[in-house]
Amino acid sequence: MFAAPVFGKDLELSSNFICVAIEIELNNPFGLFIFFAVRSCKNIIFRGRLKANMKKRLTLILVVMMVSLLAFGCSKNDSNDSSNVPENADNVTDNSTNDESKPSDKTDKQSIILSTTTSTQDSGLLDYLLPKFTEETGIEVKVISVGTGKAIQMGKDGEADVLLVHSTADEEAFVAEGHGPARYDVMYNDFILVGPKDDPAGVKAASSSNIVDSLKLIADKQATFVSRADDSGTHKKELKLWKTAAIEPSGDWYIEAGQGMGDVLKMTDEKAGYTISDRATYLSVNDTLELEIVTENDTNLYNQYGVIVVDPTKNENINGEGALKFQEWLLSESTQKLIAEFGKEEYGQSLFIPNAK
Repeated sequence: MFAAPVFGKDLELSSNFICVAIEIELNNPFGLFIFFAVRSCKNIIFRGRLKANMKKRLTLILVVMMVSLLAFGCSKNDSNDSSNVPENADNVTDNSTNDESKPSDKTDKQSIILSTTTSTQDSGLLDYLLPKFTEETGIEVKVISVGTGKAIQMGKDGEADVLLVHSTADEEAFVAEGHGPARYDVMYNDFILVGPKDDPAGVKAASSSNIVDSLKLIADKQATFVSRADDSGTHKKELKLWKTAAIEPSGDWYIEAGQGMGDVLKMTDEKAGYTISDRATYLSVNDTLELEIVTENDTNLYNQYGVIVVDPTKNENINGEGALKFQEWLLSESTQKLIAEFGKEEYGQSLFIPNAK
């Protein structure tokens, strides 16, 4: 805005300044009114029609008019600045917040939550497969890797869109209870018993292909055994095998880790003990361990994986359409071939054998 002029002898200059300032404000009715008033006062003052004391009074009036006009102009500008904000500014902020807290239908359809066992993650299988799925479909897969028991519970609670797990009995119960429409075989690998190279329980020499006898030897010698103890598919398989061997493991030699497969293998290595692992996870980390396979190729060690789409009517957040696309993709011939190739180049063998029907 303008600085106030100094009024002295040169009243003509002061008056001109006032008129210029007023002309700046002609874009509002109040400024237009004062403009004509000031021009009239100017003519009266400088044509010598009034006495000196009257001129001073009129000059004072002009000053008051100018100050009022400038103040009005400032408030008008502030008002204009405010008016430049869109009328729906509050709605824009709310919409932005809503976008973060409530994903749009489009966003929902472009991502799914896969609840799966740690073995598919730790083995590297998901890192191998999922980018290809996203590339083909545009659907991002958010992986939650936990034990099979927890993965299945997430499905029951409606916290996942699709399951990829390995405990067939529990999977069939999940479907029977109405939490998912159907279960499909995807692939299988096998479990193995691993232990320290010096094999203190003498398992490898006595029962390299009989898991029940191997567990009996470990229990008899109370050799250190590390259990996942996390309600995973591997843990369920282990408990079933102990039951088959008519043994209820307990004592200092039996350690319940409550961890995923990768961590349990590291712990077993540190304690020079034994543990049951899926073959894929073991092969993916065995170059960092001093453990070796002491029992394998027993039919009791078969490890089947299945896929189940969670019932989309559980809640509005479940992406049933995306989950179904993932299931169909996983069971497709092209993806089954990808699974068959996984691990061959690095380990000389497939880590998972595809068997979708």
